[in-house]
Amino acid sequence: MKTASNPTPAALPDGIPSGKEYYERSLTVALLRARESTMRRFKKYSDASDLSPPQWRVLRALADGVPLDAGTLCQRCVILPPSLTRILRALAEKGIIRQVDCSDARRHMVTLTEHGQTMFGQLVGQSEDSRREIEEAFGEEKMSLLLDLLNELREITEALPPNA
Repeated sequence: MKTASNPTPAALPDGIPSGKEYYERSLTVALLRARESTMRRFKKYSDASDLSPPQWRVLRALADGVPLDAGTLCQRCVILPPSLTRILRALAEKGIIRQVDCSDARRHMVTLTEHGQTMFGQLVGQSEDSRREIEEAFGEEKMSLLLDLLNELREITEALPPNA
C-alpha cells in the first residue's frame, strides 16, 4: 500500500521520461528558471527607483521617444490590459509618463516625460555592468544565438493553432 510519503507515480505516455528527468528537461520550467535567475541580477536597479519589473518594461518600451498606445504596450511588455491600466496610472502619478493627444479618442497614447527619460538613462547606465557580466560569462555569440532562438520560438508558437 502506498502512503502519503511514497505516492504512486503518475502514468506517462511511452517515451516521456518520468520524475526528476521530466521536470529538469521541461521547456517551461527551464524558461522560468532562466528568467528568475536573470531577473534577480537586474531587479535591484528597478527596486532602487521604486519601479516594479512590469513598470520598468513599460519605461523601456517608451524609451525611444515614440508615443505608444495601450494595446502596443500590452503586446511589447507582455502585460495584460487591466495590469497595464494600473501601471500607467502609477507611472503618471510618479511623473514618469504623460498622456499624448491622439486623433483617435479611443486610443490612450503615452510617452515618457523628461523625468522618465532621465530615469531610464540612469537605470540603463546602472544595469549595464550586470548585462555585460552575464554576456561575458555566457558568451557574446551564444547570447546573440539565444535571443534569436527565443524570438524564433515565440514566433513559431504564436503561429501554431490554438490548443483545443
